[in-house]
Amino acid sequence: MDAREAYIALNLLPGIGPARVRALLDCFPAVTDILAAGAAQLARARGVGRELAATIAGWREIVDLDTELAKIEARGLDVLTPDDDRYPAPLRQIYAPPLVLYVWGTIEARDAQAVAIVGSRRATHYGIGVARKFGFQLAHAGLCVVSGLARGIDTAAHEGALAAGGRTVAVIGSGLGKLYPPENMPLAERIADNGAVVSEFPIDFPPEKRSFPLRNRIVAGWCRGTLVVEAPEKSGALITAGQASENGRDVYAVPGPIDRPTSRGSNGLIQQGAKLVTGARDILEDLEALLPPAAGAAAPGSGAATATGLAGDEKALYAAMGTDERHIDQLAKAVDMGIPEVSAALLRLEMKRLVKQLPGKYFVKLI
Repeated sequence: MDAREAYIALNLLPGIGPARVRALLDCFPAVTDILAAGAAQLARARGVGRELAATIAGWREIVDLDTELAKIEARGLDVLTPDDDRYPAPLRQIYAPPLVLYVWGTIEARDAQAVAIVGSRRATHYGIGVARKFGFQLAHAGLCVVSGLARGIDTAAHEGALAAGGRTVAVIGSGLGKLYPPENMPLAERIADNGAVVSEFPIDFPPEKRSFPLRNRIVAGWCRGTLVVEAPEKSGALITAGQASENGRDVYAVPGPIDRPTSRGSNGLIQQGAKLVTGARDILEDLEALLPPAAGAAAPGSGAATATGLAGDEKALYAAMGTDERHIDQLAKAVDMGIPEVSAALLRLEMKRLVKQLPGKYFVKLI
């Protein structure tokens, strides 16, 4: 048995979580030694009593590791553990890093540069539009958009990131063989082609009420910041925001109408100190250091970029701006592009300090 298989076996055992495994690793030199130990040895670990020690010692009679490994292979899944160099670095910093991450798709090093977008499952048209817009703009700017594949805001955020051709990761609250909600399977397939669908639960683990807060800690812990688009007073999105704050991550919230129950939670976050955001640039200004280098971009602290390395949409827009201020509608017409695409390209030009937005959605060249 190797370390990967040992982590999978421990993850299959009832009552054994990341915190207890970490305590066991304080007593044993390797994770494989835990499964080879007797009950008396195991019981010496902090937080592991006789009953739990007996469960671990008798793991072969409790879990079917061979069947789980066969399912992993049949589905073509990747499995990451804390011993793997590809394990998302931000998750190592949280209180209880997952023992196992089942991955459908691919996780890349750049996916650590991420922002979570969360909110209500029963979202309004306003919330759906906002989530899709933020997902598009943040992904277009080079950040990975992480959410939970739930109905409503999560779905819109993933769709926005995919529309931008960017990276997105869905962390689900069930096993990959019991994907929830089932109607999002087509979306999950698209995400797996442009990022990953991820779960810490065994393949056939069903969605349960207790599993979603556990999922939320991964969403919050993965990301540098968490954006709550729309949430009622009692919402899983607020749990995610709280976990983000506990982990020292930034929390952002989109304001909503004060008379709508769907906005009471997100508005309350703003009252409690979350940063009010009205556009992706409010987040990108905070996270500028995380953005991947782009052609023509200046090194940090070196002032404005140069326009010599621009290409595609950015080059066309920059050329269309002239020397006077231009409204976004004028620019969209000049380059024959949609407003979302123009907005995303202008945002990237702003981050390169080549243009500046003026009141009323007017833009002007800086150099």
